[in-house]
Amino acid sequence: MDCIIERLRGLGDDKFADFQAKLVPNVERENIIGVRTPVLRSLAKELLNDGEFCSGILPEFLNELPHRYFDENILQGEFISKEKDFVKAIELTRKFLPYVDNWAVCDLLAPKVFAKHKDELFPIIRKWLESDLIYTVRFGIDMMIKHFLDAEFKYTHLSLVNNARGDDYYIKMSKAWYFSFALIKHYEDTLAYFKNENIDGWIYKKSIQKARESYRVSDEHKDELKALLKHELCI
Repeated sequence: MDCIIERLRGLGDDKFADFQAKLVPNVERENIIGVRTPVLRSLAKELLNDGEFCSGILPEFLNELPHRYFDENILQGEFISKEKDFVKAIELTRKFLPYVDNWAVCDLLAPKVFAKHKDELFPIIRKWLESDLIYTVRFGIDMMIKHFLDAEFKYTHLSLVNNARGDDYYIKMSKAWYFSFALIKHYEDTLAYFKNENIDGWIYKKSIQKARESYRVSDEHKDELKALLKHELCI
């Protein structure tokens, strides 16, 4: 998609690209144009309001995978995130996930329409959590954080995330974020799970650390978590 790449190059910033390359070390610097995320979001909005673009170039761009540039992948994620049809958003997400190769693209992919279809979404998330692909699993955990930590939360979800496949750093970090939010929003259930179930030691400590850093956790609970962590370190 030469026309899109030219637009991206016109918006790129070499210094910002150098900075991004340090944040996503598994992406080659030559494959980063350096377009800031707010600018990419504005570009996505502009293009989606262009009827000619949507009927012609957009379908080609969405299907032309893998993209070369990190910025193209971020733009793809923006297009998918703005898709209003649930079935189409799922289809586009499934096609794209095998080509997601870094945490930044993964974490920015967040289809808004998913929030309206949680019953249909949940079994799909379960399959993502069983994937052999690092960022498909991470994305599944991200979706559990975004959509299943409020009224939809169930105690069994803790095991679902805990048992998600893979021990890569980016999966473990995502699990730690999930458990830290679970401690914030469902303290008693999550505390009971931490006391009774087997959790990777690094994830255990990182989850408690993140929860204790939150202003939404009471001082009493922070002290309890500190004691729990101290006990774990002594075992």
